[in-house]
Amino acid sequence: MHGHRPSAAEVRSWERSIPALVAALNDAGLGDVEVMLEYALPLNSKRADAVLAGVHPATGEPSYVVVELKQWSQAEPDEDDPTLCRIDAYTHPVLNPIEQVRRYCEYLVNFNGAVAGHPSRVSGVAYLHNATEFGVGGLRAVELDDRGQMFTRERRGEFIDYLRTKLSDKVPGARAADELQAGRTVPSKQLMSVAAQEVREREQFVLLDEQQVAYRMVLNAVRKAKQSDHKEVVIVTGGPGTGKSVIALSLLGELYRQGVPALHATGSQSFTKTMRKVAGTRKREVQDLFKYFNSFMTAEKNSLDVLICDEAHRIRETSAHRYTPAAHRTGKRQIDELIDVARVPVFLLDEHQVVRPGEMGTVEDIKAAAVAKGLECHVVPLESQFRCGGSDAYLRWVVRLLGLEAGGPVVWEPDDRMQLLVADSPQEMEAFLQARRAQGYGARISAGYCWPWSKEPKPGDPLPADVVIGDWARPWNLRGDRSVSGAPPSALWATDPAGFGQVGCVYTAQGFEYDWSGVIIGPDLVWRGDRWITDRTKSKDPVFKKSTPDDDVDRLIRNTYKVLLTRGMIGTIVYSTDPETQQKLRELVNSSLDRRPVTV
Repeated sequence: MHGHRPSAAEVRSWERSIPALVAALNDAGLGDVEVMLEYALPLNSKRADAVLAGVHPATGEPSYVVVELKQWSQAEPDEDDPTLCRIDAYTHPVLNPIEQVRRYCEYLVNFNGAVAGHPSRVSGVAYLHNATEFGVGGLRAVELDDRGQMFTRERRGEFIDYLRTKLSDKVPGARAADELQAGRTVPSKQLMSVAAQEVREREQFVLLDEQQVAYRMVLNAVRKAKQSDHKEVVIVTGGPGTGKSVIALSLLGELYRQGVPALHATGSQSFTKTMRKVAGTRKREVQDLFKYFNSFMTAEKNSLDVLICDEAHRIRETSAHRYTPAAHRTGKRQIDELIDVARVPVFLLDEHQVVRPGEMGTVEDIKAAAVAKGLECHVVPLESQFRCGGSDAYLRWVVRLLGLEAGGPVVWEPDDRMQLLVADSPQEMEAFLQARRAQGYGARISAGYCWPWSKEPKPGDPLPADVVIGDWARPWNLRGDRSVSGAPPSALWATDPAGFGQVGCVYTAQGFEYDWSGVIIGPDLVWRGDRWITDRTKSKDPVFKKSTPDDDVDRLIRNTYKVLLTRGMIGTIVYSTDPETQQKLRELVNSSLDRRPVTV
């Protein structure tokens, strides 16, 4: 995977589990069934251990069995929640493999056109080939169905019989496998377009693996809080696109339906206003669920059961600002306000997305605040990501490019999940993205904060073209809450199609996603010799004061470009205003730019 070796555990799994599955297929007389190993789920970096493709013996239609292989010899259901389980290798609970494979099946049906209209063609099974019934039989405490079955070494014969009921021994599976591979990826259910249904109707998103663990841990904490005078803090960490906001919406929807007092809060005006607009289209009370971090200065302790703090890396040192009334200036830290207001405060964050001085939403900050109050604090890391086409390779490329991980920049090796291109000019970038829009894709151009930002014009006047590169000039996105000259208000730049005409900054792009992302790297970050140099004098961002240390400015500028480079769902096209930096990008990205139709 792009220069990264598989882990020792993964190699052991291949050496021990795959032969056990193949032996069972051969003993079942299913040697002509196609076995797709490490099957990559669409628009997601999760992989099913195996998908068996064949023909159903009764219907004659394509039939697929998703198989989750485990080497476990012992596991027991979590005492609080049977959809989770505990094994000796981990200190924290993991998803029950029956539930894990069931969710893989649901996700495959949701996102692969070959089975989207034929959900009955997909079945799921967990095969624990080293385990006895005594060791793992308790995992069947969860509901079993056609997408969630489990067999052990002791029930190998039943596993073979099960496979025979799903797959014919008379018809090869090659054609069925080809059909699944060619299945059109159903367009991703992007966050804002389904927020309204998610808050009220559930199951718009299928949560996988650690996403479901985080979701269940919060619901379990809420149940404990109801049953006793209990309070605990949950932190969910993950990079861009790992599903933090999906978890937040799923939780809010479920809690709202249960009648549990809960609110969603962020430190982003754009994100909060968009959630209010989209999720509360028909019901005003839905809009009221979305607050800001500074909304709780005078709230009573534990007045909420749950507070979901999305984009928690935007937490500030204090909620007070220059317009805050003196009566509300308590001197209390914002992080303490957020913990105090709910019995179960939940923080979802990415520490690499801190882009302003004074933002202090880190795991260590939150854990320290919880410990100081004598509270339990649980951290759930999210690994798989759904943005950037589910390409972990692209995300690793970005963080190494920017020096946010050790090892230095590496050459991009194209994968089949994310497209990366370098434009020779902003004109070429804009033309390429305009062609993608003509095909029905969403697209935006964003840039580092390296150009002045004029005051907004009067209604009817043209927007000032502040972002000037040679003979190309475009306006920044609007700052205010109203539309001007056809451009959408700031909060809707990323979601309103009319936002394409303006260049977005990090504060309007953060938290959002679109199909194609154009990124202009300005003169505040340039490549010189063998390293990046940040030039604070080229930044026009007013948040950088003379007192802001150089090291902080360096880190925040790099984080800014990480945010901008990880907004795209299908592809990113990048351009630098600096010739030496542009040459470095060309050396790292060999993909040629053309304007032919894009297929996904």
